[in-house]
Amino acid sequence: MKRYGMVLGLRPERIEEYKRLHEAVWPDVLKMIRECHIRNYSIYLRQLDDGAWYLFSYFEYTGKDFATDMARMAADPTTQRWWSFCKPCQKPLVGRAADEWWASMEEVFHMD
Repeated sequence: MKRYGMVLGLRPERIEEYKRLHEAVWPDVLKMIRECHIRNYSIYLRQLDDGAWYLFSYFEYTGKDFATDMARMAADPTTQRWWSFCKPCQKPLVGRAADEWWASMEEVFHMD
């Protein structure tokens, strides 16, 4: 199992919309997330000192090929439709890797 932390900006005028979307995530989206070996998935919201709003996500990946599982999820039509509602709310970080929407974070500490 590998833990992942990721960060992404959130457009302030879309905060309530984003929260509403996540109060009722579509069952088929949740099913695909599970089928792609993601567990213990959480998203947190925080306004930082720069005044911008950020989402922090944490999840645990239990599969053997993260890239393949993420490609499978990205190819799923229901997930694509879900993202069509979520992405306009989001504001990717400028310094993220070219192949990322959510910017990866380095784990510097963990305690079980």
